[in-house]
Amino acid sequence: MPTCELCEREVNRTSKHHLLPKSRGGKHTKTVHLCQPCHSSIHHHIDNKTLSKQYTTLENLKMAEELQVYLEWIKKRDIERLTF
Repeated sequence: MPTCELCEREVNRTSKHHLLPKSRGGKHTKTVHLCQPCHSSIHHHIDNKTLSKQYTTLENLKMAEELQVYLEWIKKRDIERLTF
């Protein structure tokens, strides 16, 4: 079972998140494997301009103030999908 690199939960499936958004030149740059809830939450709470300037590492994403409430919440849940 894969593990989400952001929330560190075991999940059925992950997808690749480009640490430098593709729209900002990150098509062939480093990616991390995230569960759907984490991937959607990142893009819901943080725009690509901010992602490209402040959150180009997994460590910085884990510390993102915009995600702290979400990360505390998701770590206690057994869900695979989240919609906004």
